[in-house]
Amino acid sequence: MAREYPLQDIRNIGIAAHIDAGKTTMTERLLFYTGISHQIGETHEGESVMDWMDQEKERGITITSAATTCFWKPTYLEDRESDDAKEYRINIIDTPGHVDFTAEVERSLKVLDGAVIMLEAVAGVEPQSETVWRQADKYDVPRICFINKMDRTGADFDGAYESITERLTPDAVRAQVMIGDGDDHEGVIDLLSETAYYFEGEMGEEVVEKEVPDNLEDKVSMRREELIEEIVETDDELMERYLGDEDISVDQLKDALRQAVIDNELVPIFGGSALQNKGAQNLLDAIVDYLPNPKEVNQMTGVNPENEKEETRPADDDKPFAALAFKLQSDPYVGQLTFARVYSGTLEAGSYVQNVSKDEQERVSRIVRIHSNSREEVEKVHAGEIVGLVGLENTATSDTLADPEHPIELSKIEFPEPVVRLKIEPKTNEDQEKLGMALKRLSDEDPTFKISTDDETGETVIAGMGELHLNILVERMSREFDVEVETGQPRVAYRETIQGSAGGECKYVKQSGGRGQYGHVELEIEPMDTDVDEEDLDKNVTREDGLEFIDNIRGGVIPQEFMPSVMDGVKEAMDQGIVAGYPMVNVSCDVFDGSHHEVDSSEVAFKMAGKKAFREAANRSNPVLLEPVMKVEVTTPEEFMGDVNGNLSGKRAQIQEMEDRGMDKVIHAMVPLAEMFGYTTELRSLTQGRANATMEFDHYEVVPDNIAKEIKAGKR
Repeated sequence: MAREYPLQDIRNIGIAAHIDAGKTTMTERLLFYTGISHQIGETHEGESVMDWMDQEKERGITITSAATTCFWKPTYLEDRESDDAKEYRINIIDTPGHVDFTAEVERSLKVLDGAVIMLEAVAGVEPQSETVWRQADKYDVPRICFINKMDRTGADFDGAYESITERLTPDAVRAQVMIGDGDDHEGVIDLLSETAYYFEGEMGEEVVEKEVPDNLEDKVSMRREELIEEIVETDDELMERYLGDEDISVDQLKDALRQAVIDNELVPIFGGSALQNKGAQNLLDAIVDYLPNPKEVNQMTGVNPENEKEETRPADDDKPFAALAFKLQSDPYVGQLTFARVYSGTLEAGSYVQNVSKDEQERVSRIVRIHSNSREEVEKVHAGEIVGLVGLENTATSDTLADPEHPIELSKIEFPEPVVRLKIEPKTNEDQEKLGMALKRLSDEDPTFKISTDDETGETVIAGMGELHLNILVERMSREFDVEVETGQPRVAYRETIQGSAGGECKYVKQSGGRGQYGHVELEIEPMDTDVDEEDLDKNVTREDGLEFIDNIRGGVIPQEFMPSVMDGVKEAMDQGIVAGYPMVNVSCDVFDGSHHEVDSSEVAFKMAGKKAFREAANRSNPVLLEPVMKVEVTTPEEFMGDVNGNLSGKRAQIQEMEDRGMDKVIHAMVPLAEMFGYTTELRSLTQGRANATMEFDHYEVVPDNIAKEIKAGKR
């Protein structure tokens, strides 16, 4: 099965934004204009193609990232209707906007080559916009921006652009000028070509090119000059020609802008109204023109497990196969579906691959291309593609799949830790039997969904990124797995840490009728320096789950085969906590001395010695409780400003700043999560339903003493 589209004609992109910025609405337009959908499905009517889950249709929000493929011939090609017109293949992932589902954005950005960040024309940059931007920065993802909802009253393209330069990046450049705003929004003007685009027909499917309106000629001329100056600053040759008043063609400027986007030097800004069918075709053009193909981004590197050396996997069909599993999904027809990004080589259905992360071989029985929740079976996939693999039984999110003859382990996806816990119990014995399978399936799909057992009560505890996240998962247990559960009240996922340093020692000795037990460990602990990059750590230092474990044993006083057991004992003590039974984080543990017995020493003895020595040291190291603190943004009419501020102050809030946004006031605050359960309902009651709030996890902070005492006593 030959490659259908050359690598240079493929774009792997994601659409990400703050909740309700119009990501899914825009994706529906892209599918319609590229001929994938024959009608536009509206999100607010529950008819969206990309929001296929029942909960998504009911709530009008995206919960799980959905992948699809479409094909596009740019609008500016005069012969775009001819058979010879060049067509591009665009693989799109539509991601959720709600902060509770941030893992979906994280894993998508890890495997994509480019991103479209959408913003709202009235609100501009919002809290989740900043989160998404930081995630894209982490993976060096080239991006463009689209300012949506230009048809809304109060829409301000330039104001939204300024919020981008102030809060996201100073490298943003306007690539368009809007023709009107609010009810007067008619179309867009491309600055490089100086062409006005209007969108006619019932669904805006006819893109009509016209001259720039007379009343906008001066503005277009000024903005075009600003754009050209920004572009030539990224290219020395063009800068010389520009300063020498030489002509620079539109194609040359576009090529330079494309390279600047790929190098993350510039971020071009486009605009329009997805709901009113204006600007979507130009966005498709921009995706093709400015976002990279798989060969133009940084090539994936990984470690060969056989020799521990770093290797590269370029986007090339002739290189050994390597792919990253980035998402699992239960499918009623094929069982478990594994979403994978193929970085190099090819893969045929029925072949075997090495799961390098698990050191196991797996057989790929079928390969499917994914369009939302429908599937298209294919026999072979190539480098640069995003596909679904069927038949992988032991592969988890972030596992590397590779050619068994050429193994490589790619870097894993990092996910945030859950901050909300919830006790659940099955309603009936029948539900009890099915609960375990449902929890395993859901936790396999979602790395931010954690399951544990309460040591005191034996109850099952689930943890996630927020109340909505856990509510959705409980709903899915009922709908998809037919498991009914009773739930307790949401609880905060506290953490513990130390603020001082101390030593600990344990000589674990047990004698019985037969062979005894002997393990002796001396260690010292202190707060971990989180600013040190893991690549800069010494070989004797291991970092794992909030623990920095330093093996400073010399002379074999503790044989090396027992050191993993010492570490296991330390980790077990950290998991059980010191202050109130919550897991400990950010602790550096230096094991520097001990002793062993030739006959009686065992892994169990050294695990117990490590655990007890750590607990002794931790009790003397000023242990404290940590609580998650949320970044909260409240938008309220001015008349309720005082009531909202007073209410927040009663929740231990730290007000950061207040600003105007149109006719409303916006309050930015840091508030402990423990105070925010049920806040949305409380805010509606306080403001006659006219205010709204968004929040996202920001950091952990030490709990005040009086609150910590209540938590320890079980009163919170």
